Amino acid sequence: MLNISGIHEGVVIDHIQAGGAMHIYEYLNLDNYDYTVAIIKNATSNAMGRKDIIKIEGPLDNIDFNTLGVLEHNITLNIIKNDKIVEKRKLQLPEIVTNVIHCKNPRCITSIEQGITHKFRLTDRENGIYRCVYCETKFNEKNK
Repeated sequence: MLNISGIHEGVVIDHIQAGGAMHIYEYLNLDNYDYTVAIIKNATSNAMGRKDIIKIEGPLDNIDFNTLGVLEHNITLNIIKNDKIVEKRKLQLPEIVTNVIHCKNPRCITSIEQGITHKFRLTDRENGIYRCVYCETKFNEKNK
């Protein structure tokens, strides 16, 4: 049995789709911080079958978790302080996301011009559909 010790202060990112932990690790730029990070891949889950988990120890003031809902809307954040879970947060889809996802339309201004931010607006919360604010190209979690 694998044993990963608890954390004193930090966050546990739970209910990540199996195989998705490294994408989230890279998106959060965790390699640029001095946090202790444990990535658990393919853990058994009653609800999901298999899932990934990321445990991050340290004060997390520099990390913005809000946009993780765009990458995977089932993620749960467990905020840990003094060795106890003080908050469980289910991520919500933000109305606007900037430079999290990129437009795949080759005719979009973001594909043609350098330095333009990739900006998407949530158009269908139930299905997690975003549209590029420049060309209306659709993005949803299933076709990332």
